[in-house]
Amino acid sequence: MPENKRPLRVLSLDGGGMRGTYAATYLDRLASGFALRRGIAGIDLGAAFDLIVGTSTGGIIGCALAAGLQLKEVVELYRNHGGAIFRRPLPESAGIGLAIDLLRRPRALASGTEALRSALAAHFDQETLGQLYQRRGIALAITAVELGHHRSWVFKTPHLSNTNHRDDEYRLVDVCLATTAAPVYRSLAAIDHPDAPEGTSGRDVFADGGLWANNPVLVGLVDALEMTDRDRAIEVFCLGTCPRPAGEPADRVNLDRGLGQWKFGGDVAALAIDAQEFAYDSIARMLAKHINRKCDIVRFPREQIPAALMPFLGLDDTRPEAIAALINQARTDANMANSHCGDLANLQGQLMARLFMEAPPRPP
Repeated sequence: MPENKRPLRVLSLDGGGMRGTYAATYLDRLASGFALRRGIAGIDLGAAFDLIVGTSTGGIIGCALAAGLQLKEVVELYRNHGGAIFRRPLPESAGIGLAIDLLRRPRALASGTEALRSALAAHFDQETLGQLYQRRGIALAITAVELGHHRSWVFKTPHLSNTNHRDDEYRLVDVCLATTAAPVYRSLAAIDHPDAPEGTSGRDVFADGGLWANNPVLVGLVDALEMTDRDRAIEVFCLGTCPRPAGEPADRVNLDRGLGQWKFGGDVAALAIDAQEFAYDSIARMLAKHINRKCDIVRFPREQIPAALMPFLGLDDTRPEAIAALINQARTDANMANSHCGDLANLQGQLMARLFMEAPPRPP
């Protein structure tokens, strides 16, 4: 299909800490099934998209896909380095454990940042956003928060016609550190200005992009509109990170929640992730009706989360049994997605099937 006739395809990847294990496994399982169906060794899934947007752990997965890494490598990154990155799980209650955490968490956060930096450098080396775009031609947009002015920030490859090339020299390693700098869970990310004149210094400090766009679908939709003419269709594929079942019992007994009841901020983060996934998907679908062109917003399907998985959905849960549970759930959900792809009456399933059937083979 001619490039200007094929729909512009966007992949949007939510944040979710260690639950990125789920997202990476899901996509890997789905791509592997279609590779077998097509009789090829593998699919270069990153190259199936014109634009990849990601937040936090979704930013890491997005950078990996754009760089041409295999998703198995991302899963192994979480499996092998998660315990060093999240060295201190959030305390469950007050008491001596909380007092110890107050003393030891800053050092643990600093150590976790270095563990993540080292793991990322092993995969990305010194490659920058500009170099990645020149090498692969895949647009990338990764969300963060610039702390100096409390403003949203999106690290971008130079894929827009009006780009000022602000981010070209930022290394993928630093971009990933910035988008994953979740308060309480991780250190803030101090990133040196890559274009500072020799002999001078300067830096920006970043926090996790999930503070404003844990579901970055709107970032993807806006950039897709900027990248295309009015006669080109847009397809946006969204993937979350195995969020808990939405909703909870709330009555007058548990309205007055303190630090302990909110797990010292951990449950607030989980609530924000759930709310943003639903809200931004809904807004994107409503906007898609008013942009005077064909535009499909597809969220990859998943099964209902079984009760047995609930204890393993903490954003900083690095236990081997938690990782195994996420991987198993991802395989189950990917199998269900395969069923959708085989249903000729399922429009979204047919969009997914066409995406994977047209994805380029993975280079040897």
